[in-house]
Order: sequence, then structure tokens, then C-alpha cells
Amino acid sequence: MFKQFTPVILLTISNIFMTFAWYGHLKFKSTALWIVILVSWLIALLEYCFQVPANRIGHQYFDAAQLKTMQEVITLIVFCVFSVFYLKENLKWNYIVGFLCIILAVFFVFKKW
Repeated sequence: MFKQFTPVILLTISNIFMTFAWYGHLKFKSTALWIVILVSWLIALLEYCFQVPANRIGHQYFDAAQLKTMQEVITLIVFCVFSVFYLKENLKWNYIVGFLCIILAVFFVFKKW
């Protein structure tokens, strides 16, 4: 049973790297674009080193739609923490409502109909 949590852990680590690859450069706007692209690609390589095994292992327990839904929710959680603590941006109420709507999708995807 605990092996089912392995994809969640790996997807969380993957999403931390992904978020830094996609948005971390926003704090370095004076850095040349080619440099931030190169650094982002290197970070993305680390992201793939966790994401690919997460999906490979996770597909033993979940179907692809469930894995994708799980990844999106993890992405939103990681991004919320990242934007507040790293980018120092506020989470507005409408962002939270929108995110909750996406999280509601988890119910429909994981519910056994």
C-alpha cells in the first residue's frame, strides 16, 4: 500500500524542480535570456529524472488520467507555496477558488463510478 505513495513523493519533487525551472528566473530579470533558458533546461532535466519514474511506477496503481490529475493538483500546491515564499506574491481569493475547482476534479477522476 505504501508503494502507492511513491509516485506522489516523486511527483512532488519533480514539481518543485519544474516550478523553479519555469518560474524561478522571474527573480533574475536582468540576467541574459539565454542564460536563464540554459539554467531552466538543466533544472528541467532534474525534473524529468523524478517525473518519468513517478509515472512509470504510478501507472502500476493508477491510470494515466489519475496520474495527470494528481500531478496537476501537486503542481498547484507547489506553485502556491513557491509564489508566496519565493516570489513574495499574494494568493488572491479568486486564485484559491479556481484552484479548489481544479481540486474538485480529483473527486470525479478518482471516484469509482
